[in-house]
Amino acid sequence: MNARASSVETLENGSFEQNLKRVPIKTVLTLAYQSLGVVYGDLSTSPLYVYKTTFSGKLSLHENDEEVYGVLSFIFWTLTLIPLFKYIFFVLSADDNGEGGTFALYSLLCRHGRLGILPNHQEADERLASYGMDGSADTWQSAMLKSFFAKHPKFRNVLLIFVLLGTCMAIGDGVLTPAISVLSAVSGISVKTTKLHENYIVVISCVILVVLFSLQHHGTHRVSFIFAPIVTAWLLCISGIGIYNIYRWNPKIYHALSPVYMFKFLRTTGIEGWVSLGGVVLSITGSETMFADLGHFSPLSVKVAFSFLVYPCLVLAYMGEAAFLSRNHDDIQRSFYKAIPEPVFWPVFIVATFAAIVGSQAVISATFSMVSQCCALNCFPRVKIVHTSSTIHGQIYIPEINWILMCLCLAVTIGLRDTNMMGHAYGLAVTTVMFVTTCLMCLVIIIVWKQRITTAIAFLIFFGSIELLYISSCIIKIPEGGWIPLSLSFVCMGIMYVWNYGTLKKHQFDMENKVSMKRIVALGPSLGMVRVPGIGLVYTDLATGVPAVFGHFVTNLPAFHQVLVFVCVKSVQVPYVSERERFVVDRVGTKEHGMFRCIVRYGYKDLQQENYDFENRLVSVIIQFVEMEDEQCTSAPMGKSYINNAISNIDSCDVSKLMSSHQNREENMVQSLSDIQVVRPEDDLPKNRFFKEESLQIMRAKESGVAYILGHSYAKAKKSSSFFKRFSINFVFAFLSKNCRGPDVVLNVPYTSLLEVGMIYYV
Repeated sequence: MNARASSVETLENGSFEQNLKRVPIKTVLTLAYQSLGVVYGDLSTSPLYVYKTTFSGKLSLHENDEEVYGVLSFIFWTLTLIPLFKYIFFVLSADDNGEGGTFALYSLLCRHGRLGILPNHQEADERLASYGMDGSADTWQSAMLKSFFAKHPKFRNVLLIFVLLGTCMAIGDGVLTPAISVLSAVSGISVKTTKLHENYIVVISCVILVVLFSLQHHGTHRVSFIFAPIVTAWLLCISGIGIYNIYRWNPKIYHALSPVYMFKFLRTTGIEGWVSLGGVVLSITGSETMFADLGHFSPLSVKVAFSFLVYPCLVLAYMGEAAFLSRNHDDIQRSFYKAIPEPVFWPVFIVATFAAIVGSQAVISATFSMVSQCCALNCFPRVKIVHTSSTIHGQIYIPEINWILMCLCLAVTIGLRDTNMMGHAYGLAVTTVMFVTTCLMCLVIIIVWKQRITTAIAFLIFFGSIELLYISSCIIKIPEGGWIPLSLSFVCMGIMYVWNYGTLKKHQFDMENKVSMKRIVALGPSLGMVRVPGIGLVYTDLATGVPAVFGHFVTNLPAFHQVLVFVCVKSVQVPYVSERERFVVDRVGTKEHGMFRCIVRYGYKDLQQENYDFENRLVSVIIQFVEMEDEQCTSAPMGKSYINNAISNIDSCDVSKLMSSHQNREENMVQSLSDIQVVRPEDDLPKNRFFKEESLQIMRAKESGVAYILGHSYAKAKKSSSFFKRFSINFVFAFLSKNCRGPDVVLNVPYTSLLEVGMIYYV
């Protein structure tokens, strides 16, 4: 785990690629070994159910050597073309600062093609170290594509919906993978205990699933050290059994690796063979995990693990099972366990069960990660996110999602009871996610890599046609289980899109109803406005201007604090933001107003609940800004207005720049701020010449107390809106807003210092 944690630390420091070139072979091999338990658990357990699902239905009438050879040929070339060629040679190269997955590709496109729809993007965000703009000139193809999306904003929404489709299908994997993996593994009992009723197998599977989900809140870091040994033992078992079966049953099975047998298979079986490809595609389930879990490892380690262990072991396992089937046609529905030699049956059964649990655990953890990313990008209601490890970044637990997944897994297991029907559902989810990745990669090749459009089209046609072939065979099975991932995805997509739409409309309302700070200050005497001791933190989604909630607040209560800070917590289209670049501070108005704006930036994979005391950290960076603004900002090209003209949407002064040349000064200041709460105005602070008078006033205001002012908004659709819009906003979005976690909980705001300001906005 130390090597894995080290790789993540390197990633967070924004030097992943540079350090990767210097990674020793020992570290690469260590990461490759650790990746087996995290990345390949799902992919390695596919042999449990691939042949069984493929030869279900009418294809069972064609159980002869010709069909067995054809299915093996399809499995071999599918494994070779999709995981090996597509992911290992192409997709893994499209990482976002070392991070992978659907959102990583979308993030790259948003940055390089300006396709994002996050409403509070600023030019200052493009100066982040992890933003990764290479500055190379656009080709005419990339420029044309960017221009198309710029002229047709609706297509940016279509792209977002397409990304959400892939994400929702991947979340559906979190329901189907544990169900089919555990049930397939446990069903091996029936091979030796033929009189055991099916209900007992279902009950045992449900018990394992309940235990698996109940242990999620403890995190996987306590037992993850055994994941890699379990998957390694499993791969060695199935490859050894495969070699044994090849030698015993059919040493010439290697002839089936010829692609000629694929064409013979389709010619002989016709429509039944085409429909059966929905079972063949299960051989590559978990391939997307190689890319999605890239952040905890390096691309080289993932490639090494797959190329030199996982791929050859799986090929041997499928060849051995095909060799067994070529001589035992009657055992097609129990082929995996029937092919195990009698002396090692129970040890292999135990390893298979543990491997199924490990594979399920990896998919559940990936689901938590995807939901967290959706929350960060305003595409999912706020949920409780708990980090289960203080040392390993990315290990999180989401209680609400965990129990929903458990209930759905139990419902699928009890309701279907058949791995064949689960396989039909599983295949549709897997192929859809892969096709979404292929389409996004096509855009990445043009916009990010700036390659010729012919290269992108060739990539799309070659891999997309293969995936569409499998999707078409899975669509036929929608009545037989394929409706499950579709239903889950449409419900999840509806929730995501409505939440994203309502959030964007709220931001649009705030932008259109910004108040003038000059007007509020000018009306101060007539309103009887006074300044009270303390610091007021006004939370807003706006990165510029003064939010309407503040105008509503001072209109009804004409008093605000001596020091006022408008705090904007926002997500940026990068995976991580370093602590040095976290805060951006500027002034609102003149120095006499005592008002500041602090933008707190997070990446879509960052944890937004800080471990340190946020109040002291915030006051610290504001004082750093005050102490250094004359030295830093007066040297900026825009002079004083670079700070003072914040109302006019001029870029702010980045705290990270102020910190870089004053490290010793910062250490002294943070040390002084650590004692803020015990400092009193009558103490010796005025004798300390280090601080300016304004800094001392901020410290005294901190001593008086900090109040948090949050807007509590209610969305209403206009009466002239369509029925669909009124239903989405007044019912769905209102229900989600009422039942999700409030911003005060997400921001860890103490209730004794909380002030909420209610507002209604019409969309």
